[in-house]
Amino acid sequence: MHVPDGFIDAPVSAAAGLAAAGAVAASLRGARRELDDRTAPLAGLVAAFIFAVQMLNFPVAAGTSGHLLGGALAAILVGPWTGVLCIAVVLLMQGVLFADGGLTALGVNITVMGVVTVLVAYGLFRGLVKVLPRSRRSVTVASFVASLVSVPAAAAAFTALYAIGGTTDVPVTKVLTAMVGVHVLIGLGEAVITTATVGAVVAVRPDLVYGARGLSAPLKLRVGGKLVDAVPVPAPAVPAARSTRTVWIAGLATALVLAGFVSFYASASPDGLEKVAADQGIDRRAQEHAAADSPFADYGVSGLTDARLSGGLAGTLGVGATVVAGTAVFWAVRRRREDARTRQDAATRADGRTQENV
Repeated sequence: MHVPDGFIDAPVSAAAGLAAAGAVAASLRGARRELDDRTAPLAGLVAAFIFAVQMLNFPVAAGTSGHLLGGALAAILVGPWTGVLCIAVVLLMQGVLFADGGLTALGVNITVMGVVTVLVAYGLFRGLVKVLPRSRRSVTVASFVASLVSVPAAAAAFTALYAIGGTTDVPVTKVLTAMVGVHVLIGLGEAVITTATVGAVVAVRPDLVYGARGLSAPLKLRVGGKLVDAVPVPAPAVPAARSTRTVWIAGLATALVLAGFVSFYASASPDGLEKVAADQGIDRRAQEHAAADSPFADYGVSGLTDARLSGGLAGTLGVGATVVAGTAVFWAVRRRREDARTRQDAATRADGRTQENV
């Protein structure tokens, strides 16, 4: 659902850009509360994994394909604030390096594919896990429903922006019906991918899934014929670097295989937005991408004639660039949190010494 330049007029694109910038700024602050020694490196990995899976278009109808949006997956794995940042990093890499998604439409894409999907998915996810039994199965069920709903919600959000600033005169009702209809089908694929990924991580390391924290059911003991909560026993501390290394390596290897090899077999059909735009005439004023001359435009390497090698190398480089950029951003956010805590501790100690002198 990468919106190209020219679908939405300049004023609305600029307003969406301001909204996206505000959301990213708020997420940078909010992510400080989510990122710790374990989730900071994993957040960069999640961004790279989403980049890789987005290259795997899957068929959803005759002549139409879909791909992962990733907002639900990122929010559930590393938290909603960090999830918005993950999608923003992915979209920036795609737009600048691979000419995928317009540069003037970057704010539109972050708003639609990042902010809306995260808000809808994580809000629904949290609501479901509160009413469902406390179990790993509930996490996967909630992940399925939340990710499924987030995709047509993003399609509806695009339609709302089109209604305000669309550059063509296609009736909004036709756009809404077509967009939501095809993206319900794409949402099913999103739900399968999200549920499988979350379920795999929950099965081996539930403590690394942000959305699964605190969901284990308390142990019950029968005392005097009544069930009472047992006193919890603190889990032994595990060194952060050691505890995430295996997951990080496995996740990165999977992303590289998906982008570097499996992506060659992805569906070549246009995705949901491209198909609707062509059928309804929304793309009549589409503009050429500003980075169309990029050596990696359209997920290929300029000068390489072998399509398999060209696409695989571009995908591999994209995963590498995304994991580096994402990890740098999240470690910087993490460092600012640590610096703020250090200053707060120093101020507390200084205040304590002052009180003692008094």
